[in-house]
Amino acid sequence: MRRSKLVQDKDGWKTISSETHFTNAHLEVVTEKVRTPSSPEPRTYTTVRRKAAVVIAPMTSDGKFLVIKEERIPIRAAIWSMPAGQVDNPDADEKEIEAVALRELHEETGYDLAPGGETIPLGFFFTSAGLTDEHCYFFLVRPVRRADVHKREEGEAILDCRAVDPRELSKMIAQNEVRDSNTLAICARLAARGLISLGPH
Repeated sequence: MRRSKLVQDKDGWKTISSETHFTNAHLEVVTEKVRTPSSPEPRTYTTVRRKAAVVIAPMTSDGKFLVIKEERIPIRAAIWSMPAGQVDNPDADEKEIEAVALRELHEETGYDLAPGGETIPLGFFFTSAGLTDEHCYFFLVRPVRRADVHKREEGEAILDCRAVDPRELSKMIAQNEVRDSNTLAICARLAARGLISLGPH
């Protein structure tokens, strides 16, 4: 698996060596020796490489957001989050990444972008920069409407999908019902762009 295309050796960063310990279709574990701008001596660091992903904030015509409750095996819990999914093609361009976002929206929620609606890119973030090079692209998709036929992805463990208004979403964040980093991050980006208001109402 290739390193994230957003992670480059430049501006004083240099990879001296790289050893792969484990790889499968979803991730790769490598130990690298890397020279950083602040130190002439290379540092040894083990990194999990992961595919890029998309995170979608689906907004209904009445200003509510769709959230899903999904079982997450690593934390042995079902938690609320906005829909998300991996981008399989490492060379995907903006159009292909947007198509992945709309596909994941459909598979995980049963909703599609309504005719005349818009898909708004909101940048990206690194999910856990001390562990992995994984980054997620953010999209606001509005308005969405229920699909005539819901084509689910096999293997998904999604237990529920519901629409919440920004006030309820804010309350879920405050009460730790929403504790998924993707969702917290896209909510912060939406708020910073003035697209939603979080906090006491």
